Amino acid sequence: MTFAIVLIGWIITLSFHEFSHALVAYYGGDTTVKEKGYLTFNPLKYTHPVYSLLFPVLFLLMGGIGLPGGAVYIETWRLRSRQWQSAVSIAGPIANLIVAFLLGLVFKLTTVGQTSFGPGLAFLALLQVTAALFNLIPVPPFDGFGALRPQLPESIRARMDAISGVSVWLVLAAFWYLPWVGSFFWMGVGIVARFLGIPLELALVGQNDFRFWQ
Repeated sequence: MTFAIVLIGWIITLSFHEFSHALVAYYGGDTTVKEKGYLTFNPLKYTHPVYSLLFPVLFLLMGGIGLPGGAVYIETWRLRSRQWQSAVSIAGPIANLIVAFLLGLVFKLTTVGQTSFGPGLAFLALLQVTAALFNLIPVPPFDGFGALRPQLPESIRARMDAISGVSVWLVLAAFWYLPWVGSFFWMGVGIVARFLGIPLELALVGQNDFRFWQ
């Protein structure tokens, strides 16, 4: 049951993440997102279904953190201001935190933690926090950099854009080969998760249940 809850829930929240980017872009001036079919929760409507759906799910099945999906294609030149450009980027991580907050409320206000659904929902909530914080890393192609990029000088933007093809792999390598990077990240995840009311002990049970084949 935990496996189904986490996998289905993760696909739904990935769609919510991408939908949030598109919705803010729509109100910010890029109405083409509606024509492209982005204002939907259907994951197959996004520009890169492999990066938006398949790759994050495979990473999750390998036991990794909640890896954010690929962004929808936004025609940023249509957006009314640099502030709207930043808002579009930050909308995805905020969507993950909203889901984590709502799930935290469920645990605070109900007895779901005592049911068979509890471990799966707790792990799903924890994944939302990991996805939000991971995606807020201020290097391309993450949303954290997307939020900063419009405010940076053109020279810095050009240099950062030039490494966007490899920077994600450098970040993953840092997590793998530099233990202090992972420790710092998980410390932040734990602080945010507890603040949102997510039961970490139950989430760890859910993580173990999810990786039942190990």
